[in-house]
Amino acid sequence: MSEFQLSNFKKENGGTPDLLGKTELTSPYFFVPPSGDTASRPESCAAGTLRFNTDIGTLEVYKGDTIGWESIQRRDDQYLGGGTGSNTGTGTRALFAGGLGPDLKSEVDYITISTLGNTQAFGNLGGGKQAQGGMGSRTRAVLSGGYVTGFENGIKFFTFASLGDVTDFGDLLSAKNRVMSCSDQVRGINGGGNPNTNVIEYITIAQTGNGVDFGDLTVARQSGEAFSSSTRGVFAGGYIEPTFSNTIDFITISSTGNATDFGDLTLIRMMGGGGCSNSTRGIIGGGQSASPAPRTNIIDFITIATTGNAVDFGDSTSARVDSSGASSSTRGVFVGGDTPTLVNTIDFVEIATTGNASDFGDQTVMRDRTGSASNGHGGL
Repeated sequence: MSEFQLSNFKKENGGTPDLLGKTELTSPYFFVPPSGDTASRPESCAAGTLRFNTDIGTLEVYKGDTIGWESIQRRDDQYLGGGTGSNTGTGTRALFAGGLGPDLKSEVDYITISTLGNTQAFGNLGGGKQAQGGMGSRTRAVLSGGYVTGFENGIKFFTFASLGDVTDFGDLLSAKNRVMSCSDQVRGINGGGNPNTNVIEYITIAQTGNGVDFGDLTVARQSGEAFSSSTRGVFAGGYIEPTFSNTIDFITISSTGNATDFGDLTLIRMMGGGGCSNSTRGIIGGGQSASPAPRTNIIDFITIATTGNAVDFGDSTSARVDSSGASSSTRGVFVGGDTPTLVNTIDFVEIATTGNASDFGDQTVMRDRTGSASNGHGGL
């Protein structure tokens, strides 16, 4: 085996040299890969390409043109922690914005999902708004649409690592509320909405700009739940005038095109307790159902990489509608809602198991219909 010793080497025009055949690199020091932010990721490079992402503080690998870039390792506590309530700990951060309680709310609260405790103030929407769609990358929380005195088409964002107020992002293709929102690290997806529509649109989260047409849901609907793995976005349940739905659709986030049927929920429902996921499982909690009661505490789950009908997971601590959901790689949380009395309850489940939800803490604001997002869900 040949051996060479160099302290630094590179191509004449920059970049790293090509090493052909079986190559072994050893050093008593360290190896520094190329680095850059999310926006400067190269496209369509060789599968297995490594780089350090300076936005999210971790190595990532290119897994081919279909999957794209994926983190090898991450620190959920990057730049976070040090707050009050649940936020004295570190880990994945979840934001809950706006809502109805009974007046329109503009407050934005947050929790650290790996801990237990009450929410803490994060910032403000600049005006009351309800029923926004929510999604997140590792750096940004994005809120889409909503309702004030009419349907809204605005897209807004927050930066997870810093407390503060909302910033303008762009506009949806049309004004609507109750959209179903999910994301991977690169793209955010908004599906359906009120007025009932089958339109799916996407944004690039690291940039700003307006929504772009992606394709169509299998059926026009609103008020369902959405979640994702790093490859698939899933839309579950909802309202199809004049009835509720048990439909589950899915898309491949990195492509464009129409949704495909996945299977059915265990019961028809809308305005659920929020969708949440890790990289393997999607969880759908609570909601409004025609039978056996107008509100349900049933939690379903699916395995995202397959297709098929949902399976019973357990029960939330109370039957309620218009809750919001968010997740880390291990936990799902369901926040607020009405029973029909407004509650500030926060429940949580361990996604990898099955069983009933447990109490997490309370919101500082009594409300339902909040927009929610986290920086550690299954799409990342």
